[in-house]
Amino acid sequence: MTAHDSRPLVLIAPQEFKGTLSAREAAEAIARGLRQSMPRVELDILPIADGGPGTVEAFLRAGSGEQRVTRVRDPLGRPVDAAWGLLDRGRTAVIEMAAASGLALLAEAERDLLRSDTTGTGELIRAALDAGCSQVLVGVGGSATTDGGAGAAKALGVCFLDASGSELAPNPESLRRLARIDTAGRDPRLGSAVLKVLTDVRNPLCGAEGAALVYGPQKGADPELATALDAVLERLAAIVRSQLGIDIEHAAGAGAGGGLAFGLAALCGGQLVSGFEAVSAALSLFVRVRKSSLVLTGEGRLDAQTAYFKGPFALARLARMQGKPVVLFAGSVAGAASAREAFDEVVAVTPPGLSPAEVKARASELLERAVAAWSARGIPLKANGA
Repeated sequence: MTAHDSRPLVLIAPQEFKGTLSAREAAEAIARGLRQSMPRVELDILPIADGGPGTVEAFLRAGSGEQRVTRVRDPLGRPVDAAWGLLDRGRTAVIEMAAASGLALLAEAERDLLRSDTTGTGELIRAALDAGCSQVLVGVGGSATTDGGAGAAKALGVCFLDASGSELAPNPESLRRLARIDTAGRDPRLGSAVLKVLTDVRNPLCGAEGAALVYGPQKGADPELATALDAVLERLAAIVRSQLGIDIEHAAGAGAGGGLAFGLAALCGGQLVSGFEAVSAALSLFVRVRKSSLVLTGEGRLDAQTAYFKGPFALARLARMQGKPVVLFAGSVAGAASAREAFDEVVAVTPPGLSPAEVKARASELLERAVAAWSARGIPLKANGA
């Protein structure tokens, strides 16, 4: 919108609705719903991400770059073609663990946290190094794994050994017997390349707030399995601490991606950074919020467990700083009074009584309808948000 345009500008910046809509699909549905009641409004359509699915697309949308596809192993070791981005004239790679080690790659009946690992994500990092990248950004959301990053580290040359010196598979089932870590064969290019781990949560690796006990149930773990996985991560952290002198299991975000963040930081020299902040900078989000009159965002579920620092919440804080109203469209809303306070309004998208299958099949339609009904009330907007 130009400085002389009298139409208000609405920034549409949702995150993915996990399991139903990508961030791009959600943004398009919101735009369609808004245009039904406000056909003349100016729209800035900007899908966002915070390190999870959609991160590669967000970076590619932000600047010149190209998509690459590499065949790697999925969480269960099967071949899968995983897309990643090559930016800055080949100097920077952006990778999503979800593309290689993500929950969306497995049918519900295939989920097996004891035997799943992040080898494929490590193979993507290796592909980026093979392409000559001097900086690799790895988004660690959307995982199907809780291996502490052992699979990725093994793909980059780190060996995990039992008490007899035999090499272990990098999955939790085998890592129960972990006694020693051999880093002698680690890819030497990790010493000169910058590896940034884009985290979408701030959980530590282990304990009550750690990767296994908090996020294991979302990946199919019952309480007994979640406790067993936490013990494996504790063992991995203890050996890293005693053998390598690295003590970061309590760092904010170390538990992201089922502990992939920990493994990349402790064993591969990675730096833990906020995924939202990295994407926000690439998208010039601060400037785009400043130019808007209203910000519309969204995500799949808002409840008491929704992380306050995740994409929509971080965007809301950015909007509030600049005096811009911000509305969240959530697939479902449950017991989230404190979370609601982050937004000027929270709109539940899914009507009661629908089965999960119906919600998934009609997700785009339901979001569009919710936005259309909300905007039909009449939203007072200033002509120019700049």
